[in-house]
Amino acid sequence: MTGVTASDGSGASARGDGTARRRGRPPRTESAGTRDRILDAAREEFSARGYEKTSVRGIAKSAGVDSALVHHYFGTKEQVFQAAVEVAYAPAFAVRDTIFDGPVEEAGERMTRLIIGLWENPVTRAPLIAIVRSAVDNETAAGVFRRLIGDQLLRRVAGRLDVPDAELRAELAAAQLVGIAMIRYVIKVEPLASADPEQIIRRVAPVVQGHLTGH
Repeated sequence: MTGVTASDGSGASARGDGTARRRGRPPRTESAGTRDRILDAAREEFSARGYEKTSVRGIAKSAGVDSALVHHYFGTKEQVFQAAVEVAYAPAFAVRDTIFDGPVEEAGERMTRLIIGLWENPVTRAPLIAIVRSAVDNETAAGVFRRLIGDQLLRRVAGRLDVPDAELRAELAAAQLVGIAMIRYVIKVEPLASADPEQIIRRVAPVVQGHLTGH
């Protein structure tokens, strides 16, 4: 008779095929790998299906885990998406202070170079595209994206600007770069899609600088 389980007294149960099935939380050594696998699957699902059509069950299936584990690590689909955004934009959050690591009149070039660099790198570009596509398609996803980008990046950049309307200036600078990213990497409009990154940086950096500190 298959499917019958018997406890061995160690917190695991033996299935009819002789293999063990553990109950409760996964061991700590497995937790990090499982969490990362779920996040990788979530980014793939959000990229392929968008926020609306992605489900916790689909993420779990793609990650090769039970749906309960997705809820255990992250909670709701919205919380999974937020975690995916945080991971995808971690490099941008990490460099936000680097933008002002030098003369303020060169901040525009540093910001442009750093953001374009993230999009040029295939490793960081794929999750960024997944997140942006989901945010464009769904208001819930857009809300998560706005909160994180606003709190973790734009307000902190604005806090380093000793000018009036600092938050608006930071948002305009970000809008300039996000617009370029959308056209070049997501929509892939030519000739921008094939332009040399250094040419883009040379042309865009003065505009970004104007948003940040210009009058």
